Amino acid sequence: MIQPERVQVLRPGEPGRGGFVLLWVQSSARTRDNHALEYAVREARRLGQPLAAVFGLNPDYPEANARHFQYLLEGLRDLRKGLAERGIPLSVRVGNTPDEVFKAAQGASLVVTDRGYLRPGRQWRADLAERLTVPFVQVESDAVVPIHTVSNRQEVGARTLRPKLHRLLERFLVPLKVEGEVQPHPDWDLGLDVSDPALTVRALGVDNSVPPGEEEGGEVKALARLDYFVTRLLPGYDSGRRDPNVDGGSRLSAYLHYGHLSPLTAALAAREHSDGGPGLDAFLEEMIVRRELSFNYCEFNPAYDRYEGLPAWTRGTLEEHAADPRPHLYTREELDATRTHDPYWNAAHTEMVRTGRMHNSMRMYWGKKILEWTATPREAYETTLWLNNHYELDGRDANSYAGVGWVFGLHDRPWARRPIFGMVRYLAASGLNRKFDAEAYARRWT
Repeated sequence: MIQPERVQVLRPGEPGRGGFVLLWVQSSARTRDNHALEYAVREARRLGQPLAAVFGLNPDYPEANARHFQYLLEGLRDLRKGLAERGIPLSVRVGNTPDEVFKAAQGASLVVTDRGYLRPGRQWRADLAERLTVPFVQVESDAVVPIHTVSNRQEVGARTLRPKLHRLLERFLVPLKVEGEVQPHPDWDLGLDVSDPALTVRALGVDNSVPPGEEEGGEVKALARLDYFVTRLLPGYDSGRRDPNVDGGSRLSAYLHYGHLSPLTAALAAREHSDGGPGLDAFLEEMIVRRELSFNYCEFNPAYDRYEGLPAWTRGTLEEHAADPRPHLYTREELDATRTHDPYWNAAHTEMVRTGRMHNSMRMYWGKKILEWTATPREAYETTLWLNNHYELDGRDANSYAGVGWVFGLHDRPWARRPIFGMVRYLAASGLNRKFDAEAYARRWT
């Protein structure tokens, strides 16, 4: 079902007659468990009008490079095929996103879109709401529980968000009904050819300083990875996810980031293939509570991607210790080139550069060491965020901003005071070896 809390009218009015319904795809680039898609299908059927879809591809999107664009296009390739099987043509149009969507909406009687939580998407939707002359509706599909239904303010951390989410979870963690057949738009321009994503990336001329990662994007690969995870890895996920020397993680983060996989699909599949236990609990905690905590942070903190967005206590304690001597000092360029004295840090950075991902057990160590080895906390924050967004397939994601913030004390509590970190949590290399064979991990990647 499409719960009414998921639906927000951005421009009111009555749909026109004789036109078509336009689905603007932003963050939910999939056909399964896509509330915006099913809402658009339902409305097109109710109005007796054709349905068409559009995606605005901006080659100048901030911080995106060839690694990100190829993964994105692999998803659009699958999406075009999946929508076509339901009679819905998808146009991929290159240019400024709101301009391209506005042009696609000419003659439409209703525009429906999904919802992301970052500043660019919010600005695009606000732009379109001002310019469109027909009703414009947003349907939230990338959170299991709509974020404003859970909370209307920035939460302190998981401990305050968790009980609010759990009270609502059973109402929203239900299968989504697939609506019936729809009339296809008879002469919809499909725009960019996305059948060969690698070729299309080269033709777009985007920043190619970072090659594609190891994994392929798209809904097909996302569902295959989900099936492998819930049938093979979920029972031992609680412990298996902690060791970077084994394949115990879900590896679903990038699919969720690009909208190739719905969190609803993942949660329902995990429940179906599990009788409960610590593996399921750990997975749902990470994918629902922690992920939606990051949405809450980006939605309610206008400075979510800047040092100023960190809590006052963390900035205060870090600034108190900003002049403390550093055991090592590295520039961003030296870090990017993996020229540090620490084999564990070098291994983690190498894994990210080569594959487009970093094991979660190393992410915080990697970030904490940048804070320890950089001249000022502000410079450390900016360097950590830049490196993350440059190489990670799931960079420029709400989880990224919250995760980098956590390095600097966001969603955490004050700890015992120490040099450089003040009361922000510290991580040492000795802690790695207590959890897994860090030497083996370093040998693998260096």
